[in-house]
Amino acid sequence: MSIFKSFSNSADKGTDAGKEFVSKSYEHAKLKAFQISALTIGMIAKILLIGGLAFIGFVFLSISAAIALGELFNSSALGYLAVAGIIIVIALLCYLFRKTLDKKVISKMSDVFFN
Repeated sequence: MSIFKSFSNSADKGTDAGKEFVSKSYEHAKLKAFQISALTIGMIAKILLIGGLAFIGFVFLSISAAIALGELFNSSALGYLAVAGIIIVIALLCYLFRKTLDKKVISKMSDVFFN
């Protein structure tokens, strides 16, 4: 009878260990999901705040540069055209290097997600 009791105790211990493992794994998954969502929301908030302020600054900088170049060229239209051309060149450079940007974003996100 002691062999059956030993098997029963071992089975109970194994069941308890399995339940504890599942419980701890579930808690870990919840904490990891919270960490990732908190980092993502924080990153989005920072991007919106910094990006919005940088955009407003860039608009004012572009207008002032266009006025200054207009005075230099003696034509406000040429000043605005020059600033528009510079912005288009910057946009094209960003488009050409978009794959590099994608790789950096994926690398950073994989570090956060898998660690």
